[in-house]
Parts: sequence; structure tokens; C-alpha cells
Amino acid sequence: MHIDMNDNPRNEYFLNGRVLNESCSETDLGVIMNDTLKWDLNINKCIKDANRTIAWISRNVISKSIDVMLSIYKALVRPKLEYCVQLWCPAARHGNWATILELEGVQRRFTRLINGIGTLPYSERLDRLQLTTLAERRIRGDLIETFKIL
Repeated sequence: MHIDMNDNPRNEYFLNGRVLNESCSETDLGVIMNDTLKWDLNINKCIKDANRTIAWISRNVISKSIDVMLSIYKALVRPKLEYCVQLWCPAARHGNWATILELEGVQRRFTRLINGIGTLPYSERLDRLQLTTLAERRIRGDLIETFKIL
């Protein structure tokens, strides 16, 4: 993969006399990175995996009580949305709001499945479950990582 920054030359690399193929994206430790250093592919993969898990849960879990669903969410869905989030976190700026809202929509969708609170507004559902928005969790995670470095 060639990252075009600071007039980086496009060299050809060889292994055993054969030219190595150039790719536009790579996956390392489950995180997809492309040659423009944008994380759209990775974010879309996270959202897709989390939505697939939510669909599986809605089909297979019989008891949708608050305790059961909250445990399932914390164990199966949220880790898919927060894996290496300090690396690919979408910045809160013009052009990224759709991505941020799409990520938040996954948690919004899951909280609708819970018996007794599914019809409440999103903010009230979060209060009842004692959860924060995913954006707040990402900011908190960034602060914790910064504190560890200092």
C-alpha cells in the first residue's frame, strides 16, 4: 500500500525477483486502513457487524428485559463499535456528522428492542439504562488515553 504524503515516491518493491502487488487498503489487527488515511471502510464494517449482531439478538433472544439486554449489549454489540476507536474516531466537524449519527443509530436501534423502554425518547432510554452516547464514550476514552500518556 502506498501512502501519498510529503511527495513520497511510488517505488516498486520486489520479493524473490517478483514485483509485489500494490493495494489501496490493508487490514491490520481487524482495522481497515486505506491509502488516503480515511477510515470510512473500517467504520462501515463496524456498523455492519454491529447491526448484524443486533439482528441475530433480536431473532434469538427470548427475554428482552432490561438486565438481559443490557448485558448482551455490553458484551456483544458495543465492543464491535469501540474496537480501536482511538485510532479511527470520526472528528466532530463538517462532513463527519452523518458518520457520527450512523454510529449512534446502532445504539439507538438496540435500545428500541428492550421491553418497557423501547418507545421512550432516546435520551430517556439512555438515562434508564445508565448509558452514555457513543460520542461521549469516545471523548471520555480519548481523555483517558491522553491522561495515560501524560
